[in-house]
Amino acid sequence: MCLAVPGKILAITGDDPLLTMGRISFGGVVREVSLAYVPEAQVGDYVIVHAGFALNLIDEAAATETLATFAEIAAFSEGES
Repeated sequence: MCLAVPGKILAITGDDPLLTMGRISFGGVVREVSLAYVPEAQVGDYVIVHAGFALNLIDEAAATETLATFAEIAAFSEGES
């Protein structure tokens, strides 16, 4: 099973589309991610990320909803013994 996580692009570096990287925030956790598959991405956009690669753009509402669902799952899991 694979899991792709939405994140917000904070910064973009690199001029070569195949080597462009983005600083992506996943609800406060920031990671460097390849933007090679989404050359149209801009700072402020939300992307779906899997294995260090942004795979496609996603709208803010869908990203926020997905991150909220992940937070609910984590809270539920922490409550179990």
